[in-house]
Amino acid sequence: MDPDSDQSTTRSPTSPPSADAELPDAESPEAGIDTSFIDAMEGRWWVLHTRSRNEKALAADLDRLHVRYFLPLVEHRRRYGGRVLPVQIPLFPGYLFLCGSPEDRLSALRTNRIANVLEVADQHRLKTDLRHIYRVVKSSEPVDLYPRLRRGCRCRVIKGTLAGLEGVVIRRRGPWRVYVGVEFLGQSAELEIAPMLLEVID
Repeated sequence: MDPDSDQSTTRSPTSPPSADAELPDAESPEAGIDTSFIDAMEGRWWVLHTRSRNEKALAADLDRLHVRYFLPLVEHRRRYGGRVLPVQIPLFPGYLFLCGSPEDRLSALRTNRIANVLEVADQHRLKTDLRHIYRVVKSSEPVDLYPRLRRGCRCRVIKGTLAGLEGVVIRRRGPWRVYVGVEFLGQSAELEIAPMLLEVID
């Protein structure tokens, strides 16, 4: 199975991270999306906290091992050499949901792509959450992965040549463009910075 082939990647016989995005109402068209594969996956659920940028690689390893999992992906547009191309990125960076036996869990750990395994006490609640998440990624509505980056909030650049720079969110244009006001030597400037490069300063 190609991990980039769909907006969610699963391997199925067909406290976890919370979704910040607004979930569809039960009466909305998205509520009719078939989520029965979640219930069809037999075994216990665990939340795997992956090593940095290892979500898709872990999913590919689990495919080869025939271990069942759910990796929700959403579409993002990135610029490559002057072209803007769609790519699929994890809805929850650093997390993948595994369903199976203790032996499957050990097989996943042996891939050396996992930083931690989170136990899930309330299995029923997690499956309900996963059904909601699946509806979100399958719906036609845009998903905001960075809801805390609101106008007026302070933020810090965490990657790239501007790492460590702090500023204030001035405005946003769509889910993938954030404009940050910063000061250099007493002078103000406005920069367009990708949201995945920013963290909110509490």
